[in-house]
Amino acid sequence: MRQLSLLLALCTLAGCAGGYQLRPRLLASTEVARPIAWHEPVLAGDRADNGRWRNAVGSPLVIEASSAPASTDQLRLVSWNIALDRGDILRAVADLRVEGPHIPIVLLLQEAFRSGDDIPASPHAAAFAGFLGSSNTAREIDDVARTLGFSLYYVPSMRNGAPGRYREDRGNAILSSVPLDGFTAIELPFEHQRRVAVAADIRGTTSVGEPWRLTLATVHLDNIGSARRAWLGAEFGRTRQARGLREALRGDEPLVLGGDFNTWFGFADQAYLETARAYPQTRLTDRRRTFLGILRLDHVFYRLPDGWTAEVRRAEASYGSDHYPLIATITF
Repeated sequence: MRQLSLLLALCTLAGCAGGYQLRPRLLASTEVARPIAWHEPVLAGDRADNGRWRNAVGSPLVIEASSAPASTDQLRLVSWNIALDRGDILRAVADLRVEGPHIPIVLLLQEAFRSGDDIPASPHAAAFAGFLGSSNTAREIDDVARTLGFSLYYVPSMRNGAPGRYREDRGNAILSSVPLDGFTAIELPFEHQRRVAVAADIRGTTSVGEPWRLTLATVHLDNIGSARRAWLGAEFGRTRQARGLREALRGDEPLVLGGDFNTWFGFADQAYLETARAYPQTRLTDRRRTFLGILRLDHVFYRLPDGWTAEVRRAEASYGSDHYPLIATITF
């Protein structure tokens, strides 16, 4: 069935297997308040679809905390699909601080959400996703950042619910206990829903004063195929998105990429294999399933300099989300 789905998808979209290339997109000053390097698909059809979804969401959000650059020999990175209002970020961070009170923490989050006047009330010719969560009682990602005193970089991928009923969007976010800069947004080839990966840099020094810099990226790939392929070929679509992301991040080193890749076939999924080839240093140290204890949908990849090490493990608790966090410890 998996092979048949891929074959049907390829037949339905003949010739587009290579259509994953991205290009820079110049942003108007009204679109963003801070400089952001933006990438978008080359294919006109992808750009048109993404544009309709973009019309329904608010602007990217940057919050700069007053924290200083880190002086440390380790970082704790967490990749986690927080399922909007279900993942208890504050409790997860508290547990990490018990493990290492002085180790900086960076969260690479998927399905973060934001509401308010920044979301268009009545967007024109817009597309949107179905409503997820029960966010009338939830903490928005900017509120969480302020509570923790963390820096935040958030870019919405899609509106959360229909205009006129809900005024929310959701997407990927980076929360960091150390300052963020070098902001990048990567609008992926369109499949079922608009997907925007985000990346940013952090900097610091080791305990002996040696400077370091690290690029961090987070992504959430589509979980099902598109209507134009009769909803088949989800793996094909994910692979196209993974290739686009791989090319956009080519040359960024050192780099850690975490996300919900929706790899229904786990470590054999083509989207996983395409990504892993670009991160040959990545070593699997914990193969446990991350989605409801059933599927391995979440992954962390890295490219690090000689002398740096990384260890990635699954958290023992899901903290209310339907995904378990993956926790990476980077040692300089």
